[in-house]
Amino acid sequence: MYSSVNPKKRGDLNLAHSGDPDDAFMWWPITGKVGPDGVPWKGDDAKAVIDCGRFTFKAIPGDIEEFNRRAAAYGDLDITALSVRTWPEVRQRYAMTACGGSFGEGYGPKVVAKNDRYDIEGAESLRDEAFKVAIPGKRTTAFLVLSLLIGKTSMFRKERFIEMPFDRIIPAVVSGEVDAGLVIHEGQTSFADADLKQVIDLGSWWKQTRNLPLPLGINAIRRDFDGRFGDGSQAEVLGLLRKSIDYALAHRSESIHYTLPYAVENARRSGTQVPTIEGVDAYVSMYVTKLTIDMGDAGRNAIQKLLNEGHAAGLCDHPGDVEAV
Repeated sequence: MYSSVNPKKRGDLNLAHSGDPDDAFMWWPITGKVGPDGVPWKGDDAKAVIDCGRFTFKAIPGDIEEFNRRAAAYGDLDITALSVRTWPEVRQRYAMTACGGSFGEGYGPKVVAKNDRYDIEGAESLRDEAFKVAIPGKRTTAFLVLSLLIGKTSMFRKERFIEMPFDRIIPAVVSGEVDAGLVIHEGQTSFADADLKQVIDLGSWWKQTRNLPLPLGINAIRRDFDGRFGDGSQAEVLGLLRKSIDYALAHRSESIHYTLPYAVENARRSGTQVPTIEGVDAYVSMYVTKLTIDMGDAGRNAIQKLLNEGHAAGLCDHPGDVEAV
């Protein structure tokens, strides 16, 4: 029997995720198959494969910085990918979920430059304020970690950090529009296709200096689900999110083949080689891990450490005590 005070209601929920293969891999079992442009596939095999009961999920693939800004400004997304860096700004509105996070375990976003830029080598060169660096957004975790690496004293000339969509960064470096670029998503593995070199791997630096995985992205759910849809609704949705990841992993081949168009589209925009199924599988293996299934204390502690350091350096809001549902 439904509560007369807080009855259970049906819910059509939007689920925003990065337009890269690992996020698409995780969520298609509950959203159905959707193209990189957000248009649903046609046919019976494109439908959600998990019975979601009274809930339906609509996938919204897109740019992570757009979702960071949208969560901070409006909070209109029911479930959304977020950069860890953005979490302190939205924690009153969103609950971090224990599943769905991305952690670089000794690897992560990279700063890249042209092979012939001998003046850009290692972290010290990045402190040169003459260099323009393309970044995927000032709310991204990648930029937070880069800022911790080079130090706040090297951040005064803010205009040298040029914000642009993640898939434009490699072309901007190749064209000479910028001196270096901070690459995320598949750019971490495909930059060499564009004849670029690695200046530094931020995930490797973090591991070497903190001996922790680098928390990059999280999944978040609005805190008002029980009020909107009835008592227990948040827990019900959280269970469906976990089932989606479990199903994707159990049906890996189908999931990888579904995500290939995301990788192909990102390669087209970045001007890098079209990826193979094997390449996409390897990339998904990097960012759909045990910590993605459940971040546990290890993931929460890593997030707490990063955000505490960011706040102490004046680079993000105070995170409070990091909790995940």
